[in-house]
Amino acid sequence: MTTFRCASVAFLFSLLHSVLLARSESFIGINYGQVADNLPPPSATAKLLQSTSIEKVRLYGADPAIIKALANTGIGIVIGTANGDVPALASDPNFARNWINSNVLPYYPSSKIILITVGNEVMTSGDQNLMTQLLPAMQNLQNALNGASLGGMIKVSTVHSMAVLKQSEPPSSGSFDPSFGDLMKGLLGFNKATGSPFAINPYPYFAYRSDHRPETLAFCLFQPNSGRFDSGTNIKYMNMFDAQVDAVRAALNSMGFKEIEIVVAETGWPYKGDSNEVGPSIENAKAYNGNLISHLRSLVGTPLMPGKSVDTYLFALYDEDLKPGPGSERAFGLFKTDLTMTYDVGLSKGAQNTTPAPATPKTPATPSPSPSTNGTWCVPKSVVSNAQLQANLDYACGQGIDCRPVQPGGACFEPNTVASHAAYAMNLFYQNSARNPWNCDFSQTATLTSKNPSKSSQTPMPLQIVHRQPLCPYLKLDYFLLLKAYYIIIIYLVIVYLFI
Repeated sequence: MTTFRCASVAFLFSLLHSVLLARSESFIGINYGQVADNLPPPSATAKLLQSTSIEKVRLYGADPAIIKALANTGIGIVIGTANGDVPALASDPNFARNWINSNVLPYYPSSKIILITVGNEVMTSGDQNLMTQLLPAMQNLQNALNGASLGGMIKVSTVHSMAVLKQSEPPSSGSFDPSFGDLMKGLLGFNKATGSPFAINPYPYFAYRSDHRPETLAFCLFQPNSGRFDSGTNIKYMNMFDAQVDAVRAALNSMGFKEIEIVVAETGWPYKGDSNEVGPSIENAKAYNGNLISHLRSLVGTPLMPGKSVDTYLFALYDEDLKPGPGSERAFGLFKTDLTMTYDVGLSKGAQNTTPAPATPKTPATPSPSPSTNGTWCVPKSVVSNAQLQANLDYACGQGIDCRPVQPGGACFEPNTVASHAAYAMNLFYQNSARNPWNCDFSQTATLTSKNPSKSSQTPMPLQIVHRQPLCPYLKLDYFLLLKAYYIIIIYLVIVYLFI
């Protein structure tokens, strides 16, 4: 009996541990567009996706070959109806039933279809007739799913552009365009009643395209910056992604729909464009997507939705060479059609803690020594202004590390100087990023050292950092791993108590 109890406890412990680890990447998805004539076979794409930490894929249609290829992979699938299908879906319940019969029932549940999006950015299409038909189309598809006993398994929603907001700055003032009136209220009522998400397409890239200042670029790329203060909430935002998502959250809350979850249906950055386009580059695309992935993995959330990561679908899996418009429209792919990476943002399995995202997009950083041993620390350079150190401190603490020790009353609050606090945060950010050299750049204001500044009196103390608490600025603990270990131990003790 004792052996059985021990074996059971060990099994449950391992199972719970696996579940906790698996959950950590479930919020990362990707868009799989098909406006191209050079895409690899769906079977090859399915294998590629399985080699990554991507767990969800959004299709703009319902290509049966792709849906079949993703069967038994465990990858969640979002399928969509075309804008042109909206009128028929709205006016004819039989058309909706046939759509479900053709595009869902033959594949589910082997193919893990989780959401159906009705149209794309219909509310900002300018087609008033299409806009009024959107809700009836969603209702008929929902009824068809209910009739097939799938209403609780597969959700129905639609995807919006950020233009549905009349105001988004500051985030607390976020509000929907009043011209949508009852149409938007009806859609939100549907989301609430069915438990489906509000899907939005935030693109910091487009925000930068209309504001070319260097500080705007840093704000959009999750890089050290002075932040933007929201006087409505007394929150300082450190990146555009959080600001845009929280503006949507504020708009939903102001309409009385606090329960509705937000899903980021598209976001990305082009890696090249035409000569007259501002913003596209490999450096910027790698910085945005890499830092976004790191931000999501930190589980820090946004200021209005802390402690969890919004499900986010990166744009895009491949370039779409037949898309019209400027060159940037055909240069969002994270992977090439030969299945190699366009640039590495840490999506390969096993790379969850090593997301390579450079901190400086345009100016190459001075090469830092590779951390070949575990004894490597990230410290501020000797001549850095307090303003830059404060920006570094705000940035690092905004990425999910535990900065409580340098807050008033914390173990490392003294000495109460921006230099000491920044040193703590910068090094902890570097340690939690698997000690990648590019995570100790901070716009070229930091450097790596193999000598422990806390222990060696011969090591120059950057900016006169006083070590009253010797190891405080140079802790090397992974806060999130410790937190996960804590919860696993608690669960383990509960199981032992129940079994014995």
